[in-house]
Amino acid sequence: MACVYMAESVRSLPFEIQELVEVREWDMRTLEGVRRLRELGAKSLPSIALDGELVYEAIIPGQEELIQEILVRVENKKQAGS
Repeated sequence: MACVYMAESVRSLPFEIQELVEVREWDMRTLEGVRRLRELGAKSLPSIALDGELVYEAIIPGQEELIQEILVRVENKKQAGS
């Protein structure tokens, strides 16, 4: 059930933040989902990875915290591209 809440917390981000991210969900009942979990090094669910980096594992972050993590990564990409 926690995975449902994690997905919902991402889906309920403000529109301007949702425009900055591409959301992908993997079903842990499939081989692809299990493979992706292993690639990220996650040991438990729910988990969130940003830019391929496992950021949250076994917790559901608050919206403000998640938004800050996303904005930091967007800013870092902008600076790296400059």
